[in-house]
This record gives sequence, C-alpha cells and structure tokens, in this order.
Amino acid sequence: MKRSLLALASGAFILGAAEFVMMGILPQTAQAMNVSIPTAGSYISAYAIGVCFGTLILVFGRKIPPKNLIILFMIIALTGNLLSTVAMNSPMLIVARFIAGLPHGAFFGTATLIAKLLAEPGKESQAVASMVTGQTVANMIGVPAGTMLADILSWRLAFAILALWAGITIVLVHKWVPAVPPVKDAGIAGQFRFLSKPGPWLILAAVFFGNTGIFCWWSYVSPWLIEVGGHPTSMISAMMMLAGFGMVVGGLVGGRLSDRWRHAGTAAVGQTVAAVGLILVLLTPGSRWETALLTFLISFGLFFVSAPQQLLMAEAGKGGGELVGGAAVQVAFNFGNAVGSIVGGSMLNSFSMDYHYPALGGIPFAILAVLLLAMFSLRYEGIREIQQV
Repeated sequence: MKRSLLALASGAFILGAAEFVMMGILPQTAQAMNVSIPTAGSYISAYAIGVCFGTLILVFGRKIPPKNLIILFMIIALTGNLLSTVAMNSPMLIVARFIAGLPHGAFFGTATLIAKLLAEPGKESQAVASMVTGQTVANMIGVPAGTMLADILSWRLAFAILALWAGITIVLVHKWVPAVPPVKDAGIAGQFRFLSKPGPWLILAAVFFGNTGIFCWWSYVSPWLIEVGGHPTSMISAMMMLAGFGMVVGGLVGGRLSDRWRHAGTAAVGQTVAAVGLILVLLTPGSRWETALLTFLISFGLFFVSAPQQLLMAEAGKGGGELVGGAAVQVAFNFGNAVGSIVGGSMLNSFSMDYHYPALGGIPFAILAVLLLAMFSLRYEGIREIQQV
C-alpha cells in the first residue's frame, strides 16, 4: 500500500474504531453511566448525528486544500475522543460522542477524493477500498482491543488511545499525503447541484435503509452474543475481531469486484448477503457457532458495499460536489446507524429484551436497500458517469 493511502487508512482506523467500539463496550458504559442498555444506545446515535452535522465543514471549507482538511478532521477526532475519556456523566458522554462524530463523513468524502486521484487508472475502487480498510481493521483489531480493555481495565482507555492515535495520524498525513488541489469551487449551492437528479438519491436511500437494517442488530451485538449465543463476556473481544475480519474481507472483495463490474450491482450483492444474515439471526435458535458465523456474514456484507457506494457518489458530484457526494454516503450511513439503534432498542423493549427481535425490525429496511441498488443498477449501470442521472 502506498504511504499516502496508509496515512489515510490510519485516519479511517481512528474514526472506525471511535464509531464501532461503543457496540463492544456498551454494557460497561451503560453500567458506568448508570443507564439501561437501550438508553445507552444514545451514545451510538450521538456519534451518528455528529457525522450528519459535520458535513457542513466541507460546505464552508471547500476552498481548503484536501490535505489540510484531513489534518483538521484529525484534530477534531482527537478532541472528541479525549472528552469521551474524561466524561463523568451520561450527558457529557453524549456531547463528547457528538464531537467525535463531526469529522467522520467529511473525512471519508475528502479521503475518497484523494485516494481516487492517487490511484492507478482502473484501480480507483481498490484505492478507495484500501483507505476504507483502516475502518475495517479498526473493527478487527481496535474494537476487540477496546472491548478487552473495558473488560479488564476501563472502557475509558479505549478512547484515550484513539485520541493519542489521532495525534500520530496528524504527523503521518503531514509527511506522507501529497498536496492535491481543492475541488472546483462551484459555490455553496453548486456543491449540492448533483442532488437535483434522481440517481444519487437512490444510492443514498439504499445506504440509509441498508444501515438502518443492519444496525438494528449490530447496535446490540455484544448482549446478543452473550444472551443468544451463550458466549462468555471474556469471548466478546474475540467475536468483535471476527466481525472486523469479515469487514476487512468484505471491503477488499467488494472493491475488487467493483473495479471489474457494476458499482451498484456490486453493492446490491453485498447488501443481499447482509439481509440474508439478518433473516437467519431472527430464525435460528442461536448457538455459539451460529452466532459466530452470522457475525462474520453480516459484517462481510456491511463493508462489501462501502467502496462502490463511495465511488458512485464521488462520481455523481463531479464539477464541485465531489467532497459533499463522498461525505453524503457517510451521512446516510450514520443516519441509518442512529435510526437502526433506536428501532433495535424499541424491538427489545417490545419483545421483553429478546435479542432475536432487533433483526426483525431490520429485515424490511435491508431488503428495501437491495431493491433500490438493483433498481439503480438496472436503470443506470454501464454509464459510469452518473452526473446525468
């Protein structure tokens, strides 16, 4: 991997770990903040809402060189994770998680553009997938490590380490990422002009509904593994590592297929895998091996779709909206996370805390995402430049 992509992947690692580690340490944070597990789901939602608001950084920072934007995002990530480390009560942790989420979507929109510009011709999806690999490796290593720290020492250490890592990444980006010119200044309104066409909305709707469906289950994956799978608490970090491995494999395979085939068609394949996994979560009794297999399967599908969806939206925004287009994917992704966490929590409360049933809430959303991606592919694929759709 090029050093520039490695530096970007380091930033993706921090944001991926900050986003997903809460799923692994939810029971410990709920206990520390003296709230129920469904209520602690607000720590997941707060991060996701921060992602949505953070896109405004790109709107008003469109003239800033992309490399400098990446450094700014890491400074904000450092601040948010440091505040999470020292949070003394639930409202303070919610605010800290909101701040930590602010740079997420803007980072991935900017990093997608840089990765695409630095890629060899015909390997743009693989370059984006390499950058996103930082996020998936975070789930394979960072989240399990954070879960283990929470189980053995303190959940606060996970956020302290992420704050330190953000500082290191600032140095790596400064040294290794080359300067690339800002995108064409199309003005504030011009950055959103691509959203006047139906094609991008189909993709964003698919991202939103797909992640709503998956996060109905994923938001409560730790207690699901314990209550349904019968895994001891000491094994949850290993299960998080398995999930992260599924994300790494899914992201790399999805990136390679997307360079050789249709972007939206590739995403539809990955989304189908995740939807089937949710159906099996609902229907199977839930032994240790079943829950382990489904954890891998759904995680594989979750990030299989990442690179093709990021590229579709970056291509849609050509002419000044590339950064907003790439960031919009993460906004839809995290808005889906927030809604999924709420829907999943409601299903738990409605079905007497039976951890099979968050998947029931997610299945219709996941199937709708498959249909939207298939619709886009059938209507538009083969036309790589989707600015006209």
